[in-house]
Amino acid sequence: MVASVSHLDVQQSDRFVASSRLSTDYLNLYAEALMLIEMAAFDPEVMSELKAWKPVGYLEHFQASNLRCACAASEAYMALDPTARRAFETLCSAKNQLVQTVIITLDEGGETGSHAAVIEIAAEAFRNLFSRANAFINAGGDMEMAAYDKIELQAAIDRILSL
Repeated sequence: MVASVSHLDVQQSDRFVASSRLSTDYLNLYAEALMLIEMAAFDPEVMSELKAWKPVGYLEHFQASNLRCACAASEAYMALDPTARRAFETLCSAKNQLVQTVIITLDEGGETGSHAAVIEIAAEAFRNLFSRANAFINAGGDMEMAAYDKIELQAAIDRILSL
C-alpha cells in the first residue's frame, strides 16, 4: 500500500517548519539605522531621521507586524533557550548603544572631517554586530553567534568619543 500525502499534511508540515524559524525581517530595523548613519556623512538633514530612529525588541517588532511569519517568528523566539535569547538581546542593546553614541557625537557638532571618521568607525562596528545578529537568526538561535567582543565594541565607542 502506498502512503499518500494530503494537501492538509503538507500545510501542517509547512506550518511546523515555519513555526520553528526565527525571522531576519527584524534586522530591517537595524539596516535602516545603518543606512541613516552612513547617509549622515553626506546629508546633514538625515540627522533628524537618525534622531527619530527608535529601537524595538524582537517580539515587539513582530507583534506590530502584518507579516505572515510574525506569529511563527514570535513563537520561535520564545522557544529559544532563555540564555540564547538574552545573548541576542544583549547584542541588540549593543547596536542600540552604538546608534545612540553616533547620534550624540554627531549632534555635538565639530568638524566635518571628524563626522566622517565617526561614521566610518561606527559603520564598521555596526556591520560587525549586524552580521552576528543575522548569523544568530539564520542559525536558529545559536547563542555563540550572538556573542561579540565587548572590548572591541567599547574600543570603537571610545574612538568615536575621542574625535
